[in-house]
Amino acid sequence: MPTLPLSPALPGAELEHAVEVYDFGRPTTLAREHSRVLELAFETFARQWGTLLTSTIRSATTVVAEHVTMVTYDEYAASLPAATAMVLCAMEGQDAKGVIQFPTDAAFHWITRMLGGTSARSVPNRKFTQIEQSLVNQFMGDALEDLTYSFGSLLSVPPTVHGIHFNSQFAQAAATNTLMIVAKLSVTVGEIAWETTVALPADPLLDQLGTSNPMSDPADAPGQLRCHVAGAPVDVEMALAPVPIRPRAVLNLSVGDVLPLRHPTGRPFDLTVAGKPVARAVGVTHGTRQAGQIVSIEESAP
Repeated sequence: MPTLPLSPALPGAELEHAVEVYDFGRPTTLAREHSRVLELAFETFARQWGTLLTSTIRSATTVVAEHVTMVTYDEYAASLPAATAMVLCAMEGQDAKGVIQFPTDAAFHWITRMLGGTSARSVPNRKFTQIEQSLVNQFMGDALEDLTYSFGSLLSVPPTVHGIHFNSQFAQAAATNTLMIVAKLSVTVGEIAWETTVALPADPLLDQLGTSNPMSDPADAPGQLRCHVAGAPVDVEMALAPVPIRPRAVLNLSVGDVLPLRHPTGRPFDLTVAGKPVARAVGVTHGTRQAGQIVSIEESAP
């Protein structure tokens, strides 16, 4: 069935749509509205924590929130170094705990600064002594106050320091399939930079996000669906009227045969979408390309 291309000059002929791949086997993605609210909260916390560290260790510190994702706790724990400091944060009414994770050498650097030292000598990877752990508990308690302030109504219950673990594979902060909101942060002191993470249980945050930043009304779903369907690209064909032919004739076709199409020369071509006629058009020339000019619309076309 001969076809003519739709002219690129016609409206809608050169639509480009950005397609986001959605994995139905792992539907752990944040809505855009929720993601932006959480990014703003973590950016506020990064600034607050940077100010806190600067005043605590008496050295200029910069903390930058890089990105926010939602993953299961198992995926989060697997992404961490095996040996690292993980401060577990308990929240009343929640079995799952939050986590503030940072390299142990970062903590030793902060502690040295807190005690008035300036040595850049590296410290072997080990657990904290009782005094070191007491100091870490103190400034992490202050950091959690900044976290509570930064998240505002999103954290209905302020978190508290529950304990410190040094092995990411054995620190059971939550069940393996628990969804966590994870923010990656970069902490820089002078010329030294460390990657840290903050992970919070997703359920209580998403519950609060639904109230403070509600998603679209479910009643609007039909309209939104129609809008998305109307914007989906489809293949349009401009063709001659179909002609029935027996398989024997098709099998015996050879070069030079003439196949009568029975399409009147004065009849416009059929414009079809997925085989359904929607309009009729005549062939015209547009620049250096062939095109179709609409001459009538099918009454049954949507």
